[in-house]
Amino acid sequence: MKSLGLLASAISDQRQRRNLRVVVRLLVLLVVLTVAYAAVFHQLMALEDREFSWTTSFYWVLTVMSTLGFGDITFEGDAGRAFSMLVLATGAVFILVLLPFAVIKFVVDPWMDARERSRAPRELDDRTAGHIIITQLDAMTDALIDHARAASIPYVVLVDDVDEALRLHDRGYAVMRGELDDPSTYVEARAAQAALLVTTRSDAANTNVAFTVRGVDEDVPIVATATAAASVDVLELAGCDRVLQMGQLLGEAMARRVLGRDRRAHVIGSFGVILIAEATVAGTDMVGRALAEVDMRRCAGVNVIGVWGGGTFRRPTPDEELAEADVLILAGTEEQLDAYDRIHAADDPYDLSVLVLGGGRVGRAAATALAERGIAATVVEQDPDRPRVDGGRYVIGDAADLEVLREAGIDDVGAVLITSHEDDRNVFLTIYCRRLREDLQIIARATRDRNTATLHRAGADAVLGYASLGAIRMWNVMGDDDRLLVVEGVQLFQTPVPPGLAGRSLADADVGAETGCTVVAIEEGGQVRATPDPETPLPADADLVVIADDESEARFRERYPAR
Repeated sequence: MKSLGLLASAISDQRQRRNLRVVVRLLVLLVVLTVAYAAVFHQLMALEDREFSWTTSFYWVLTVMSTLGFGDITFEGDAGRAFSMLVLATGAVFILVLLPFAVIKFVVDPWMDARERSRAPRELDDRTAGHIIITQLDAMTDALIDHARAASIPYVVLVDDVDEALRLHDRGYAVMRGELDDPSTYVEARAAQAALLVTTRSDAANTNVAFTVRGVDEDVPIVATATAAASVDVLELAGCDRVLQMGQLLGEAMARRVLGRDRRAHVIGSFGVILIAEATVAGTDMVGRALAEVDMRRCAGVNVIGVWGGGTFRRPTPDEELAEADVLILAGTEEQLDAYDRIHAADDPYDLSVLVLGGGRVGRAAATALAERGIAATVVEQDPDRPRVDGGRYVIGDAADLEVLREAGIDDVGAVLITSHEDDRNVFLTIYCRRLREDLQIIARATRDRNTATLHRAGADAVLGYASLGAIRMWNVMGDDDRLLVVEGVQLFQTPVPPGLAGRSLADADVGAETGCTVVAIEEGGQVRATPDPETPLPADADLVVIADDESEARFRERYPAR
């Protein structure tokens, strides 16, 4: 039935109806020739004093035209044999060449094309709701789709090119065809019922998309990216609820990762009243000791929710032995972090300075953010005509040149931010800087997610990229900010207590061992309890704040599905 529907759809197209008429004319001509040849067959056989029925006449014509030629009926004279050759030649042209070609070209191909196009529909089911509409597939929206799939939230990628839509469909993406500047596209995409619309194209295209969508629906949340700072106001006027300047956001995020050697807990984000901080183990009395021996929950009230070292994130366990190069990820209130600092912070903190390799948008944003924290930053940039940070120190030259790095202060700084948009260059600079200074904190940018592991192996202590950072910012536009990126691929997320955990304690469920996740806090009745007691049963009407990498979160969702 579906195939018949597709055939009817193909035939309903005006061009296909014209093609079908060509096929019908050929069939009519074939019938006329068959009747005419049967009549001639009768006449020629009569000249040879032989009589056959009309059924036999048609039988002979069709067997000769189809080149079957059984040989049970043949002419004896030259006239009949000449006529036989004419019928044979005509049949070869019509039945074996022209007619099959016409059927394939004008019937089968359009039908197959209709089947292909059905994989990229022009509208969504009218019952579709709560979905995410995406106008372009790129690294950020691909990461957003991963979050949507994990949370079982539907999505659709709008594509105006049929071939591209089919290519994405074959790769497993949900797609819909439609022109992005056509209001009907968003009507058919059920924008009025969508949970979010994301557009990551050029600033001008994003403005057009937002303005077009607002003509269809006033309420759907719209998030867009902007390359130029001047475009932010225009995009907001066009109807965007959130405009992300990814260069600015990434630069600020990289600046927040700078720890220095003061051994203090440096806040990298907040989750309600809970502060998330990073602290180096190097130089403290925690080196070589197990977490159970350190017992930070008792000493300072903070919760160690993760250990970052050697490019990998580890779930903390009581027997986890801390190494010199490890970085602790802590969760607690401001008072608890202050208590941590009183125990572990250096008595003689020194002035930290940072090198920023690359003076593009990300590098300038990072240098500005560092300056706001009172950290001196030197930017190394090859292009002397590139815009500069006001009051910032610049060294013009190639960061791969040792003399340039030494002039910039590579021997004295506490950290290096590598901000180029070229991953190959970032890997090169990471290896180079790590070779020059083993004790240097290196924070690198990854343009492609697949190079994150490579940069860690090259010696980067932390790697940040547009994809994860942008996807989480986009996700949060749908509602409350229920996600926080900790490091690349590791995030905090908030979720209602699943039915499988309600009434059970964390110790009894052993969530960490089963899923690899760590419960950081519990929110109940508007109150957040950090470092929850593992022996206390979880209330059914509360929310959990959990830290996990992508694989651990997937296991958590599978093991404890939401109600």
